[in-house]
Amino acid sequence: MSPRLLTLMVGVAAFLGPFTQTVYAPILPELGTALATTPLLINLSISIFTFVLAFMQIVYGPLVDRTGRRPVQLAGLATFVAASLGCFLSTSIEALLVFRGLQAVGIAATAVVAVTVIGDRFEGVARGRAMGTFQMMVALGPVLGPVVGGFVGEQLDYHYVFLVLVVAGCAALAANACWLRETRPADVQVRPFHPGQYLEVLRNPQGLAIILLSFVQYYAFYNYLVFMPRVLDTVYGLSASEKGLVFLPLSIAVVVATYTGGRLLAHWPARRLLLVTTTLNAASLLLFLLVAEHSLTWLVLAVTAFGLFLGLSLPVQTSLLMDLYPSNRAMAVGAYNFFRFMGMATGPVLGSWLFQDGRLGVLYGFATAAFAAVVINAGLRFRQAR
Repeated sequence: MSPRLLTLMVGVAAFLGPFTQTVYAPILPELGTALATTPLLINLSISIFTFVLAFMQIVYGPLVDRTGRRPVQLAGLATFVAASLGCFLSTSIEALLVFRGLQAVGIAATAVVAVTVIGDRFEGVARGRAMGTFQMMVALGPVLGPVVGGFVGEQLDYHYVFLVLVVAGCAALAANACWLRETRPADVQVRPFHPGQYLEVLRNPQGLAIILLSFVQYYAFYNYLVFMPRVLDTVYGLSASEKGLVFLPLSIAVVVATYTGGRLLAHWPARRLLLVTTTLNAASLLLFLLVAEHSLTWLVLAVTAFGLFLGLSLPVQTSLLMDLYPSNRAMAVGAYNFFRFMGMATGPVLGSWLFQDGRLGVLYGFATAAFAAVVINAGLRFRQAR
């Protein structure tokens, strides 16, 4: 298989994770009515998926390093297909919660395997380009999920949203079973796993700096996704469709920039590029804080800039991780993904406390300060490494 097709294949499999996370968000009320349950338990089905997805990253990291890329990928996709079928057949909220957790257990493997396979097969500029393509596929997941889920749920029935996941999972499983070959380097000795090895990953100052950057970026990103609609509603009185249009430039910027970011590695040193993009990412957050309640036009520009610089930095982060951890790449990716998903989960929880009584300045002021702190820390760590 050509390197480009290999990247697309593992990227599409990883795309299913964030796609599954958001695909039935538009039909949550209908799902709650159909299962005769409360909004709390229906929302819990999304939270369970996110937390299990985060936890399984640190499980799959050492497993992929020790067992290999291909067997873990196939087992994960098979589990995902079976769990999606369970969601399709569920007639109670309890059954749905169980199968949503199992969905996350299965699909969590694909993100670890995809980045590790790209790290195995590519070097230098080619690796940056492949990481850009991969990150673009992952970024498409939460963008396309609600669109597909809303259309299928409205035209057919909420059950068929999960049937879409069964079909997509089967296609990804068949493709990987036919064409994915083992890429684990034969000359790399893998030590028996011990939980303390994750501490070794975090002891690398540059690796830890990148991991902290990913946590804060996704914390801030999910602050936008969860709390910006309230600003658009209370300050500007926008309708549901108008609020959706405000999010469109953000989504497009993330997708386009993730593809572009890997290409920029051919022209910029990776560490410098990461510092520039994350500094501008933090600046766009500060801009949003200053203009959000005063100008809708500037609000859209600030949000679009955030998505642009977030997307540009993502392939640089994963490409640097592959260089920093040549002998335990999957474990490093597992730690990176764990903190990234925990940023997603922490954003709505901590944000709800900070945003009490509509305190926009407290919510985004905290995010801006935390963002600036981790960017400064990354700059110091990279300078020490030089």
